Amino acid sequence: MSWIIDHLWLIPAVPFAASLVILSLSKLRRKSAVVLAITGQVVALAMSVLAFLLTLQTQGFRVIQNFTWFTFGEQTLRLGFVLDPLAAAMLVMISLVGLCIFVFSVGYMAEDKNFTRFFAYMSFFSGAMLGLVIANSLLLLFIFWELVGLASYLLIGFWIERPSAAGAAKKAFITTRIGDMGFFLGMLWLYNRSGTLLFYDGGNGCLEGAGLALLGASATFIALLIFCGAVGKSGQFPLHVWLPDAMEGPTPVSALIHAATMVAAGVFLVARVYPLFSLGAINGVTSSLTIVVWIGVTTALMAALIAIAQADIKRILAYSTVSQLGLMMVSLGVGGVAAGIMHLLAHGFFKALLFLGAGSVIHVCHGEQDIRKMGGLRRFMPVTFMTYAVGMMALSGVPIFFSGGWTKEEILHATAHWPPSHVPYYLILVGVVLTALYMTRQIIYVFFGNPRAAAERAHESPRVMTMPLIVLAFGAILLSAVLTPAWPWLHGYLTGEPTHFDVARLIQPMLFVSLALVSAGVGVGFWIYRKAGTQDGGRPAEVDPLEYAQPALFRFLANKMWIDELYARTVISFSWMAARFSDWMDRYFWDGLVRGFGAIGQLFGIFTTSVDEYGINAGVDETTAGARGLGRVMSTAHSGQIQTYLGAIAIGMLALLLLYAWLA
Repeated sequence: MSWIIDHLWLIPAVPFAASLVILSLSKLRRKSAVVLAITGQVVALAMSVLAFLLTLQTQGFRVIQNFTWFTFGEQTLRLGFVLDPLAAAMLVMISLVGLCIFVFSVGYMAEDKNFTRFFAYMSFFSGAMLGLVIANSLLLLFIFWELVGLASYLLIGFWIERPSAAGAAKKAFITTRIGDMGFFLGMLWLYNRSGTLLFYDGGNGCLEGAGLALLGASATFIALLIFCGAVGKSGQFPLHVWLPDAMEGPTPVSALIHAATMVAAGVFLVARVYPLFSLGAINGVTSSLTIVVWIGVTTALMAALIAIAQADIKRILAYSTVSQLGLMMVSLGVGGVAAGIMHLLAHGFFKALLFLGAGSVIHVCHGEQDIRKMGGLRRFMPVTFMTYAVGMMALSGVPIFFSGGWTKEEILHATAHWPPSHVPYYLILVGVVLTALYMTRQIIYVFFGNPRAAAERAHESPRVMTMPLIVLAFGAILLSAVLTPAWPWLHGYLTGEPTHFDVARLIQPMLFVSLALVSAGVGVGFWIYRKAGTQDGGRPAEVDPLEYAQPALFRFLANKMWIDELYARTVISFSWMAARFSDWMDRYFWDGLVRGFGAIGQLFGIFTTSVDEYGINAGVDETTAGARGLGRVMSTAHSGQIQTYLGAIAIGMLALLLLYAWLA
């Protein structure tokens, strides 16, 4: 297995190669494209598992492969790959979840005319994310980071003929570029201060002692600039607005973005460069980490509230992703790095499960995504329902049997002991209740009650779509075995700390807190929505019970707290004003200035032409003519005739005599 250390680059290279082959052979048959894409993903998964097994050999395992990219002057840019527990765990999650999504896509995209192009883009997306997690250089990570952004643009706008999809793709691309600008500036500043962008380089990397010592107070600002990139990529407030709109892409794309690739990149970035955030920490607190906490808390609570009032099955899950990513950021900010990464890994499984389950529902409902038009699907889609219920319980944070429960408990525990304030802890508790509430609302609307318009002729999805759901459901359950406090194996694996089995640690106060919060959310959700989709008293069947009870609040949440409208009236309006002003300046000032200078130049040209033609040329011509005339006159004095000469002498003598007489 040791050969994998020297060939880490092959893990992302295989999906990239599959993508290139599929794109190059435009007339490739559908079956061949699927075989190439899935084979590339299987090979990447096999190599990822081998890499993961290698990291189990010793605690704190880390190997690096650095190389010189190019040299200019005295500066040398070096890149590299790293394999450590963080990278290995992410490799397995990305490749395994990605494989399930690829298989599901075979059934979901079967009727799409651009079937082969879809799998080319998906392979490209997977390869970019796999490369990102093994990068040992911030520059190489940034390169893969931008490739992930490009892939998301291509896939969100996959159905480019739809104006909404084209707009969503542009919105995602532009919004994330705002964050990436900060990331890029932070990277330049880091290179200027430390002289290297390698994370690990025998003690001289930018995340090691010698490199960190060179940063000083600038570490806080560098960390915050890099965090801007994470805010954009992971859909954190205030750059979260692109993520729900990304639902315009095919559902497998939504699953890949929200579970295994793009949004995971931001959390991973903060975890990877965490020494920059924690440099100079006092009691585990720094200014940059404090900002991370409050951004995460704001995002988690805001997105959970908005999810309650959404009617689109995918948008509910999209806002749940935004909320869960905020939760992970809180965990990283309070020092619970392992807890945040464990929740990221668990989230990859159950969020992919939920999105693919939603895709199964949308598939049999002929593209309908409004949960108010569904209902009663548990009778027609038992596999989808059971697996979706597993994902719902994992996301809600049901402990003991579901991975999301243990990881949320770890995050709550870390947040409760944050020295500066307990406010984030209490706000996160509210977020946990809201998560259980909106997921209960969704599952009641979709799977319970009587079938409504879109669900009248529903049936179970084909096996190629249900098998990935079963695999992911087992993953969401089995992962809890290595997350439990009784045997916190994954925590020890990520931190390098020794672990042992102790059943007594299973019963902790936070366990009962989690159970109480989830029970409260599910209970309130069931009480409010038990008659959803049916007429109840004066409420029409199509009206949400919460909307009927609190119309103003519901409208505020359904319209995403008017944040998009606020941006439209402020940032976007200002951008348009700036663009129009720039256009006016270009048209009338700069162009006028250029035209003015051009006119002056033209007038000067006319003047010089006139001077040349009527001054210089005319003067020269007249002088030449005079000289020619004088020459003709003078030439007569040299005619060679004696009488002419004598006459001239006589005239000259006469002139002299007259002059003498006049002077005398």
